[in-house]
Amino acid sequence: MAKGQEQAAPDAVLTRIGQVAMLHHAGDREEARHRFLGLWAEIGERGDALHRCTLAHYLADTQDDPEEELAWDLRALSAAEELTQDMLADRHEGTPAARALYPSLHLNVAADYDRLGHREAARLHLRRARAAAESLAPGHYGEGVRASIERLELRLDRAGRGTDGPDRPGEWGRPPRQRP
Repeated sequence: MAKGQEQAAPDAVLTRIGQVAMLHHAGDREEARHRFLGLWAEIGERGDALHRCTLAHYLADTQDDPEEELAWDLRALSAAEELTQDMLADRHEGTPAARALYPSLHLNVAADYDRLGHREAARLHLRRARAAAESLAPGHYGEGVRASIERLELRLDRAGRGTDGPDRPGEWGRPPRQRP
């Protein structure tokens, strides 16, 4: 193969996730949620961590219930943490892309906790988002994430300090209990 022609084979699952994301961005939230859930059923809880991270990240945005959105965002964050572990063990080539998602993942979790009234948990994840955003390259994506962090920080500052969520910080990192 000639120099410069070596490219990784396209990832069919990530392509499919991207296609459904375009459907969602075009305004068909219900159909996107339905298709994302179908992909989730194919991938499963034990599927490739990059696929689970990406899919859960997008799937969260299609949820109507804030607790369900938080549960999906926490799944995405958990899968990203698996990718980090895989990178440390040198088992996953796509990890740098997933690592670039950390600021957005923590920002989404912070916003979810804020919507649910759990301000201290929101602040915790907002601090993690800010720290992770330091490693983002300059550009549109990084600037957008940083601006979103600033907006949420201002909103939380206006809300004031208080522990209006769970009494124990250990509960903040777990998804809410599943409803029957």
